[in-house]
Amino acid sequence: MRFDVLTLFPETVSNSCNFSIIKRAVTDGFITVNTVNPRDYTKDKHKKVDDTPYGGGAGMLLSCQPYLDALNSIEKSDNSKTIIMSPKGKIFNQQMAKEFSQQEQIIIICGIMKDLMSVL
Repeated sequence: MRFDVLTLFPETVSNSCNFSIIKRAVTDGFITVNTVNPRDYTKDKHKKVDDTPYGGGAGMLLSCQPYLDALNSIEKSDNSKTIIMSPKGKIFNQQMAKEFSQQEQIIIICGIMKDLMSVL
């Protein structure tokens, strides 16, 4: 199974794969983990992925363009599933694990914003 993770912190994901059960799964060739950094796809010369918040106020907003380009850069298999991580999402459970295990590829999008979910 192949995992592609879109994240602004690829080192964190890569480092997590160097321990315990995940390390054994990678070493034994059961899974591969690829990280994609949306900063590599931004058109901003400073690699900025932040956008201006609508209506002003505090907080940060992520720009859609780098995420869409990063997602489109991933070669997708016919049997893949894209997952968008969100605190408002469904709780991961054993039934989801069984469903996901039937996929050849799982694409995980971290740090997403509402505008991009409507495009996907």
